[in-house]
Amino acid sequence: MKPLIATLAFIGVAFLVIVAANAQQGKWAATNDQTAKSLIDMERQWAEASCTHSVVVQDILADDFQGTSPDGRRYSKKEAVQEAQTSKQEARDCRLDDAKVHFFGDNTALVYGHETATRRSSDGKENTRSLIWTDTWLKRNGTWQIVAAQDMWADCR
Repeated sequence: MKPLIATLAFIGVAFLVIVAANAQQGKWAATNDQTAKSLIDMERQWAEASCTHSVVVQDILADDFQGTSPDGRRYSKKEAVQEAQTSKQEARDCRLDDAKVHFFGDNTALVYGHETATRRSSDGKENTRSLIWTDTWLKRNGTWQIVAAQDMWADCR
């Protein structure tokens, strides 16, 4: 019995050492970082999707994606793709205003951004919509995809 306890204790300590050794320090992406540029380009495509009617979410959202909309509703990749495919919402001037990438190791990144678009409401008035968001990206099997998104309305700048 004592060898089993000693073995389990050793495994527990080894696990803690490995976890501590693998803890990742975050770093902001350099302006010339190609991965960061690629992530920002994909974010730009998503920000412009209301104007281009692109279904970019099909590729950039992971199958286990979970997003939170500005109104607090949670949505899945399936719901985001369906919305992108069926939306009749007309928009113009869709643009990514700003995005910054913060890496945590080689396979995790947070992208903080701001985007705007002008949409026509059902009463015919045009309203500029502004979102501030945080997207969590993971690199799995060599492919970067968003696994989580959090959006909030902002005053237009």
